[in-house]
Amino acid sequence: MSFRLMLTLCSYSRRIIRINAQTVTPTRNLFHRSRQDLLKHEHVKFAVKRQQFKSTVVQEEQSEDSLLKWFLLLIPLTTFGLGTWQVKRRQWKLKLIKDLHILTTADPIPLPIDPAELKDLEYRRVKVRGRFDHSRELYILPRSLVDPEREAREAGRLSSSAESGANVITPFHCTDLGITILVNRGYVPKNKIKPETRMKGQVTDEVDLVGVVRLTEQRKPFVPQNNVEANRWHYRDLEAMAKATDAEEIFIDAVLESTIPGGPIGGQTRVTLRNEHMQYIITWYGLCAVTSYMWYAKFIKRLTL
Repeated sequence: MSFRLMLTLCSYSRRIIRINAQTVTPTRNLFHRSRQDLLKHEHVKFAVKRQQFKSTVVQEEQSEDSLLKWFLLLIPLTTFGLGTWQVKRRQWKLKLIKDLHILTTADPIPLPIDPAELKDLEYRRVKVRGRFDHSRELYILPRSLVDPEREAREAGRLSSSAESGANVITPFHCTDLGITILVNRGYVPKNKIKPETRMKGQVTDEVDLVGVVRLTEQRKPFVPQNNVEANRWHYRDLEAMAKATDAEEIFIDAVLESTIPGGPIGGQTRVTLRNEHMQYIITWYGLCAVTSYMWYAKFIKRLTL
Protein backbone atom coordinates (compact mmCIF):
# COMPACT_ATOMS: atom_id res chain seq x y z
CA MET A 1 0.00 0.00 0.00
CA SER A 2 2.67 2.38 0.92
CA PHE A 3 4.68 1.42 -2.16
CA ARG A 4 1.78 2.26 -4.48
CA LEU A 5 1.30 5.55 -2.73
CA MET A 6 4.92 6.45 -3.34
CA LEU A 7 4.66 5.61 -7.03
CA THR A 8 1.55 7.72 -7.33
CA LEU A 9 3.22 10.69 -5.66
CA CYS A 10 6.27 10.43 -7.90
CA SER A 11 4.15 10.33 -11.05
CA TYR A 12 2.20 13.34 -9.84
CA SER A 13 5.39 15.27 -9.09
CA ARG A 14 6.82 14.65 -12.59
CA ARG A 15 3.57 15.91 -14.15
CA ILE A 16 3.71 19.12 -12.10
CA ILE A 17 7.34 19.68 -13.14
CA ARG A 18 6.46 19.27 -16.84
CA ILE A 19 3.57 21.71 -16.50
CA ASN A 20 5.84 24.30 -14.80
CA ALA A 21 8.48 23.85 -17.45
CA GLN A 22 5.99 24.39 -20.24
CA THR A 23 4.74 27.52 -18.48
CA VAL A 24 8.22 29.07 -17.88
CA THR A 25 9.55 28.57 -21.42
CA PRO A 26 7.03 30.87 -23.19
CA THR A 27 7.56 33.47 -20.52
CA ARG A 28 11.32 33.39 -21.18
CA ASN A 29 10.77 33.65 -24.93
CA LEU A 30 8.41 36.54 -24.42
CA PHE A 31 10.95 38.35 -22.22
CA HIS A 32 13.70 37.77 -24.79
CA ARG A 33 11.56 39.09 -27.61
CA SER A 34 10.56 42.14 -25.57
CA ARG A 35 14.20 42.91 -24.86
CA GLN A 36 15.10 42.64 -28.55
CA ASP A 37 12.20 44.90 -29.48
CA LEU A 38 13.29 47.43 -26.87
CA LEU A 39 16.88 47.39 -28.14
CA LYS A 40 15.67 47.73 -31.70
CA HIS A 41 13.44 50.65 -30.72
CA GLU A 42 16.29 52.38 -28.90
CA HIS A 43 18.55 51.85 -31.91
CA VAL A 44 15.94 53.37 -34.20
CA LYS A 45 15.54 56.37 -31.86
CA PHE A 46 19.32 56.84 -31.74
CA ALA A 47 19.55 56.64 -35.53
CA VAL A 48 16.78 59.24 -35.90
CA LYS A 49 18.41 61.61 -33.39
CA ARG A 50 21.77 61.11 -35.09
CA GLN A 51 20.24 61.96 -38.46
CA GLN A 52 18.54 65.02 -36.98
CA PHE A 53 21.81 66.18 -35.42
CA LYS A 54 23.67 65.64 -38.66
CA SER A 55 21.01 67.58 -40.54
CA THR A 56 21.24 70.44 -38.03
CA VAL A 57 25.04 70.55 -38.33
CA VAL A 58 24.81 70.57 -42.13
CA GLN A 59 22.32 73.43 -42.04
CA GLU A 60 24.51 75.43 -39.67
CA GLU A 61 27.56 74.80 -41.85
CA GLN A 62 25.65 75.86 -44.93
CA SER A 63 24.48 79.01 -43.15
CA GLU A 64 28.03 79.86 -42.01
CA ASP A 65 29.38 79.04 -45.47
CA SER A 66 26.84 81.36 -47.08
CA LEU A 67 27.72 84.18 -44.65
CA LEU A 68 31.44 83.70 -45.32
CA LYS A 69 30.78 83.62 -49.05
CA TRP A 70 29.17 87.06 -49.16
CA PHE A 71 31.59 88.52 -46.62
CA LEU A 72 34.64 87.51 -48.68
CA LEU A 73 33.01 89.00 -51.77
CA LEU A 74 33.59 92.41 -50.17
CA ILE A 75 37.35 92.04 -50.81
CA PRO A 76 37.24 92.08 -54.64
CA LEU A 77 34.45 94.67 -54.58
CA THR A 78 36.48 96.96 -52.31
CA THR A 79 39.70 96.61 -54.34
CA PHE A 80 37.76 97.31 -57.54
CA GLY A 81 36.33 100.47 -55.98
CA LEU A 82 39.78 101.62 -54.86
CA GLY A 83 41.21 100.99 -58.31
CA THR A 84 38.42 103.02 -59.92
CA TRP A 85 38.99 105.83 -57.41
CA GLN A 86 42.71 105.89 -58.33
CA VAL A 87 41.77 106.19 -62.02
CA LYS A 88 39.81 109.34 -61.21
CA ARG A 89 42.63 110.62 -58.98
CA ARG A 90 45.13 110.12 -61.80
CA GLN A 91 42.94 112.07 -64.22
CA TRP A 92 42.68 114.89 -61.67
CA LYS A 93 46.47 114.88 -61.07
CA LEU A 94 47.29 114.93 -64.78
CA LYS A 95 44.97 117.90 -65.27
CA LEU A 96 46.55 119.71 -62.31
CA ILE A 97 50.05 119.12 -63.68
CA LYS A 98 48.95 120.37 -67.09
CA ASP A 99 47.37 123.49 -65.59
CA LEU A 100 50.50 124.24 -63.53
CA HIS A 101 52.69 123.81 -66.59
CA ILE A 102 50.50 126.23 -68.55
CA LEU A 103 50.62 128.79 -65.72
CA THR A 104 54.39 128.62 -65.24
CA THR A 105 55.14 128.86 -68.96
CA ALA A 106 52.56 131.48 -69.95
CA ASP A 107 53.63 134.97 -70.93
CA PRO A 108 54.18 137.12 -67.81
CA ILE A 109 51.64 139.76 -66.82
CA PRO A 110 52.23 142.96 -64.80
CA LEU A 111 52.19 142.28 -61.07
CA PRO A 112 48.85 143.28 -59.51
CA ILE A 113 49.09 144.76 -56.03
CA ASP A 114 45.56 143.88 -54.96
CA PRO A 115 45.83 140.90 -52.53
CA ALA A 116 42.42 139.64 -53.68
CA GLU A 117 43.78 139.25 -57.24
CA LEU A 118 46.98 137.58 -56.07
CA LYS A 119 45.05 134.82 -54.29
CA ASP A 120 43.84 133.61 -57.68
CA LEU A 121 47.23 133.95 -59.40
CA GLU A 122 49.44 131.43 -57.62
CA TYR A 123 51.98 129.92 -60.05
CA ARG A 124 51.23 132.72 -62.55
CA ARG A 125 54.24 134.41 -64.12
CA VAL A 126 54.46 138.16 -63.47
CA LYS A 127 56.98 140.85 -64.38
CA VAL A 128 58.36 143.63 -62.19
CA ARG A 129 61.09 146.27 -62.34
CA GLY A 130 63.08 147.60 -59.40
CA ARG A 131 66.09 147.18 -57.09
CA PHE A 132 67.14 144.55 -54.53
CA ASP A 133 67.78 145.43 -50.91
CA HIS A 134 70.55 142.93 -50.07
CA SER A 135 70.92 144.18 -46.50
CA ARG A 136 67.77 142.35 -45.38
CA GLU A 137 68.14 138.92 -46.96
CA LEU A 138 66.25 135.97 -45.51
CA TYR A 139 67.26 132.31 -45.84
CA ILE A 140 64.94 129.32 -46.19
CA LEU A 141 66.83 126.12 -45.44
CA PRO A 142 67.62 123.38 -45.91
CA ARG A 143 66.85 123.39 -49.60
CA SER A 144 68.18 121.46 -52.58
CA LEU A 145 68.54 122.70 -56.14
CA VAL A 146 65.41 122.15 -58.21
CA ASP A 147 66.66 120.18 -61.22
CA PRO A 148 63.91 118.28 -63.09
CA GLU A 149 66.40 116.19 -65.09
CA ARG A 150 68.29 115.05 -61.99
CA GLU A 151 65.05 114.37 -60.11
CA ALA A 152 63.82 112.22 -63.02
CA ARG A 153 67.07 110.21 -62.94
CA GLU A 154 66.88 109.70 -59.18
CA ALA A 155 63.16 108.94 -59.02
CA GLY A 156 62.49 106.01 -56.67
CA ARG A 157 65.86 106.24 -54.87
CA LEU A 158 65.96 106.34 -51.09
CA SER A 159 68.63 109.02 -51.10
CA SER A 160 69.48 111.96 -53.32
CA SER A 161 72.84 113.23 -54.50
CA ALA A 162 71.68 116.87 -54.38
CA GLU A 163 73.76 119.20 -52.22
CA SER A 164 71.92 120.89 -49.38
CA GLY A 165 71.82 124.67 -49.32
CA ALA A 166 69.33 127.52 -48.97
CA ASN A 167 66.97 129.75 -50.92
CA VAL A 168 67.80 133.45 -50.68
CA ILE A 169 64.77 135.71 -50.13
CA THR A 170 65.49 139.37 -50.84
CA PRO A 171 63.27 142.47 -50.52
CA PHE A 172 62.70 144.02 -53.95
CA HIS A 173 61.50 147.62 -54.31
CA CYS A 174 59.27 147.90 -57.38
CA THR A 175 60.03 151.35 -58.79
CA ASP A 176 57.04 151.28 -61.12
CA LEU A 177 54.56 150.26 -58.37
CA GLY A 178 56.13 152.06 -55.40
CA ILE A 179 55.98 148.97 -53.14
CA THR A 180 58.50 146.49 -51.75
CA ILE A 181 57.86 142.78 -52.30
CA LEU A 182 59.76 139.59 -51.46
CA VAL A 183 61.66 137.74 -54.17
CA ASN A 184 63.07 134.24 -53.91
CA ARG A 185 66.20 134.87 -55.93
CA GLY A 186 67.02 131.15 -55.95
CA TYR A 187 69.32 128.48 -54.60
CA VAL A 188 72.81 128.78 -53.16
CA PRO A 189 74.95 125.98 -51.66
CA LYS A 190 75.99 126.07 -48.00
CA ASN A 191 79.32 127.73 -48.73
CA LYS A 192 77.57 130.55 -50.59
CA ILE A 193 74.88 131.48 -48.07
CA LYS A 194 76.81 134.46 -46.69
CA PRO A 195 76.44 137.49 -49.01
CA GLU A 196 80.17 138.25 -49.01
CA THR A 197 80.86 134.91 -50.74
CA ARG A 198 78.81 135.94 -53.81
CA MET A 199 79.40 139.69 -54.15
CA LYS A 200 79.36 139.49 -57.93
CA GLY A 201 75.68 138.61 -57.86
CA GLN A 202 74.71 141.36 -55.38
CA VAL A 203 73.65 143.87 -58.03
CA THR A 204 72.40 147.29 -56.98
CA ASP A 205 71.22 148.53 -60.37
CA GLU A 206 67.59 148.54 -61.43
CA VAL A 207 66.66 145.27 -63.10
CA ASP A 208 63.71 143.70 -64.88
CA LEU A 209 62.53 140.53 -63.24
CA VAL A 210 60.08 137.75 -64.07
CA GLY A 211 58.80 135.60 -61.25
CA VAL A 212 56.12 133.08 -60.25
CA VAL A 213 53.53 134.20 -57.69
CA ARG A 214 53.55 132.13 -54.50
CA LEU A 215 51.22 132.29 -51.51
CA THR A 216 51.93 131.65 -47.84
CA GLU A 217 52.82 128.09 -46.88
CA GLN A 218 51.39 126.05 -44.03
CA ARG A 219 53.95 124.40 -41.78
CA LYS A 220 54.03 120.66 -42.41
CA PRO A 221 54.34 118.06 -39.63
CA PHE A 222 57.88 117.63 -38.27
CA VAL A 223 59.04 120.88 -39.94
CA PRO A 224 60.73 123.13 -37.35
CA GLN A 225 59.31 126.50 -36.45
CA ASN A 226 60.81 129.52 -38.15
CA ASN A 227 63.47 131.30 -36.09
CA VAL A 228 63.06 134.98 -36.93
CA GLU A 229 65.86 136.18 -34.62
CA ALA A 230 68.43 133.76 -36.09
CA ASN A 231 67.14 134.38 -39.64
CA ARG A 232 66.53 130.67 -40.16
CA TRP A 233 63.31 130.01 -42.04
CA HIS A 234 61.98 126.53 -42.78
CA TYR A 235 58.75 127.35 -44.56
CA ARG A 236 57.21 130.34 -46.36
CA ASP A 237 55.35 132.49 -43.82
CA LEU A 238 54.51 135.67 -45.74
CA GLU A 239 53.14 137.57 -42.76
CA ALA A 240 56.23 137.02 -40.62
CA MET A 241 58.64 137.58 -43.54
CA ALA A 242 56.93 140.79 -44.58
CA LYS A 243 57.05 142.06 -41.00
CA ALA A 244 60.76 141.24 -40.67
CA THR A 245 61.68 143.10 -43.88
CA ASP A 246 59.05 145.91 -43.93
CA ALA A 247 57.70 144.55 -47.21
CA GLU A 248 54.25 143.75 -48.56
CA GLU A 249 52.90 140.23 -48.24
CA ILE A 250 53.70 139.56 -51.88
CA PHE A 251 56.12 136.78 -52.78
CA ILE A 252 57.47 135.62 -56.14
CA ASP A 253 60.01 132.99 -57.21
CA ALA A 254 62.45 134.43 -59.76
CA VAL A 255 62.48 132.29 -62.91
CA LEU A 256 65.68 130.68 -64.17
CA GLU A 257 66.02 133.27 -66.96
CA SER A 258 66.16 136.04 -64.33
CA THR A 259 69.26 134.56 -62.67
CA ILE A 260 71.99 137.14 -62.20
CA PRO A 261 75.50 135.77 -62.94
CA GLY A 262 77.32 135.06 -59.69
CA GLY A 263 74.10 135.16 -57.69
CA PRO A 264 71.52 132.59 -56.56
CA ILE A 265 70.17 130.18 -59.20
CA GLY A 266 66.58 131.04 -60.09
CA GLY A 267 63.84 128.72 -61.24
CA GLN A 268 63.27 127.13 -57.83
CA THR A 269 59.51 126.76 -58.18
CA ARG A 270 58.77 123.09 -57.67
CA VAL A 271 55.83 122.21 -59.89
CA THR A 272 56.56 118.51 -60.35
CA LEU A 273 53.82 116.71 -58.47
CA ARG A 274 54.08 113.07 -57.48
CA ASN A 275 51.99 110.99 -59.85
CA GLU A 276 52.12 107.36 -58.69
CA HIS A 277 48.44 106.67 -59.31
CA MET A 278 49.15 104.24 -62.17
CA GLN A 279 51.03 101.99 -59.73
CA TYR A 280 48.09 102.11 -57.35
CA ILE A 281 45.68 101.34 -60.20
CA ILE A 282 47.65 98.25 -61.20
CA THR A 283 47.93 97.14 -57.57
CA TRP A 284 44.23 97.48 -56.71
CA TYR A 285 42.91 96.02 -59.96
CA GLY A 286 45.44 93.18 -59.68
CA LEU A 287 44.22 92.36 -56.17
CA CYS A 288 40.64 92.54 -57.42
CA ALA A 289 41.38 90.02 -60.19
CA VAL A 290 43.19 87.58 -57.87
CA THR A 291 40.62 87.70 -55.07
CA SER A 292 37.75 87.44 -57.57
CA TYR A 293 39.21 84.24 -59.02
CA MET A 294 39.79 82.79 -55.54
CA TRP A 295 36.20 83.57 -54.58
CA TYR A 296 34.90 82.00 -57.80
CA ALA A 297 37.04 78.89 -57.36
CA LYS A 298 35.86 78.34 -53.79
CA PHE A 299 32.19 79.23 -53.90
CA ILE A 300 31.06 78.97 -57.54
CA LYS A 301 33.20 76.48 -59.39
CA ARG A 302 32.47 73.70 -56.90
CA LEU A 303 28.70 74.00 -57.48
CA THR A 304 26.78 72.14 -60.19
CA LEU A 305 25.38 74.90 -62.31
